[in-house]
Amino acid sequence: MADTRPWTSVSMPYVSGHRGDAWAAEAAEHGGSGTQKLLGVDEVAAPAMVADMLGVEPGERVIARRRVMFFDDHPVELTDSYYPLPIARGTKLAEPRKIRGGAVALLVDLGHPPRRLREDVSARLATPDEQAVLHLDAPACVLLLARVLLTDDDRPVEASVMTMIADGRRLRYELTP
Repeated sequence: MADTRPWTSVSMPYVSGHRGDAWAAEAAEHGGSGTQKLLGVDEVAAPAMVADMLGVEPGERVIARRRVMFFDDHPVELTDSYYPLPIARGTKLAEPRKIRGGAVALLVDLGHPPRRLREDVSARLATPDEQAVLHLDAPACVLLLARVLLTDDDRPVEASVMTMIADGRRLRYELTP
């Protein structure tokens, strides 16, 4: 990211269900433009971590939406979002195109409003593929944010795994008791 100030990300705009492009708004707050490219939408076997987040068996079929996020045309994040088949199959979540208003707003429209979220944050060295896509030198660290959205009955409706460049990035959590 070109800006040398720390980049502070807050999750709430991404999970509130409000329509709009939260990434573009966050990038604009940092003086740039935020865009994204949809890399693919597929029915896949749930990786172990995703299966755990969604409460399904490892290998169970889920819908995966894969994107790369850009700040001023520079790749800064890989985002993979996964949805249980009973929720996503036959909806725009399973279509290979951007979702007007965003996936969370669509979940609300489908009767699955997120009421709670759980996030796990970690850091590790970037894989060679991540280095290539995110234009990182080797070795480079990345931040991982694994987020699951849950409905009123604690039913998981979306699991997202974000791999972010670590340079200048900070995550902020604001909790209400």
